[in-house]
Amino acid sequence: MTFLGKVRLVAITGLLVLVSSVASYNAGKKAALLTTISGSGGGQKADLTLFWDVWGRLEKNYLDKKMIDPKKMVYGAISGMTAALDDPYTSFFPPTENKRSKEDLSGEFSGVGIQLGFVDKTLAVMSPIPGNPAAKAGIKAGDLILHIKDEAKGVDKDTNGINLVDAVDYIRGKKGTSVILTIFHEKDTKPREVTLVRDTINVPSVEISWVGKNNKIADIKVNRFGDKTLEEWDKAVTEYLNKKGTGVVLDLRNNPGGYLQRAIDLGSEFISSGTIVQQQGVDQTESFGVDRRGRLIGVPLVVLVNKGSASAAEILSGALKERLGVKLVGEKTFGKGTVQEVEDLPGGAGIHITIAKWNLPSGKNIHKEGIEPDVKVEYVANDKDPKADNQLDKAIEILNGVMTAGK
Repeated sequence: MTFLGKVRLVAITGLLVLVSSVASYNAGKKAALLTTISGSGGGQKADLTLFWDVWGRLEKNYLDKKMIDPKKMVYGAISGMTAALDDPYTSFFPPTENKRSKEDLSGEFSGVGIQLGFVDKTLAVMSPIPGNPAAKAGIKAGDLILHIKDEAKGVDKDTNGINLVDAVDYIRGKKGTSVILTIFHEKDTKPREVTLVRDTINVPSVEISWVGKNNKIADIKVNRFGDKTLEEWDKAVTEYLNKKGTGVVLDLRNNPGGYLQRAIDLGSEFISSGTIVQQQGVDQTESFGVDRRGRLIGVPLVVLVNKGSASAAEILSGALKERLGVKLVGEKTFGKGTVQEVEDLPGGAGIHITIAKWNLPSGKNIHKEGIEPDVKVEYVANDKDPKADNQLDKAIEILNGVMTAGK
């Protein structure tokens, strides 16, 4: 099966042995249980004797018998197994969390409107979704989340060592309910508590607006690379062509990524041929290039990025920079250079497994480093004019220069 033969995120069968073993154990077939699992990493073996010893002790001795839920215990064991890899992007998703993960990519869910990630293994805001509770409260990309509190859920937890699945579960909830996040911003002297009221989050993947002289420059904002991205992108491009636009500002700020294939699709819109991204797996490195006939080949282009631009957003911006010399304007990107394979498991659960690094066309991997913009512009909020956007203004200025030079 090729690299793109399964769903890949650049945001997740020994399991079956474990599940079937639990079923056998509960049926009283202890003699039939596997006590070791052979690994593929140099012939290593895992001795499961201790696992079953602890399982038996809990069943026999734990005080509150009604709390012994074999399915939850299996899920907990698998979550611990993925956590032991010390990779926050490799995670097990029980059915409810797996459903929520899919909702992220569909663009509709109930929560506070933030995409989560990690900065040096500390839970962080990869991007706030504009117009939603977190963004309205002033939470920014790169802010650290140190504590989560929700009395109704019985959650009062520091985030040290938290995995992504639990973090999403604690922060999301029913519309109208509240969650308190302890936030640390890089310019703050101490953390602050922010109370957020959850709401329905429904964000389009792609939005287009018209800016610049005579409103002929298209500001195309891509919020994520999800299920609806290609359809919405094609509509935006059609509008651009019908209006006879003069240039494009591609806004990838606060885009946390998503499907790698969508980054290839959008890259193919501007790049006529050749490599867009490389996959560096265990045994080989493969290149993936232009796979569709682009409608914006040769169109004047500038790309906006910031610290919330991650994963597939970095693939696209990096490819445009290296292949076409497109100017990146804004701030250094997030720095997520790994690829996750997403698989559904029996019973509605799912797993995201880091299967490879992704590299720019030059072969460079930007994991934990990010991509530096060509024109560095830190966003400055304008209290007198909330709609003012100094980064977009600079991008338009750079684009006007590109269009003038091209005449």
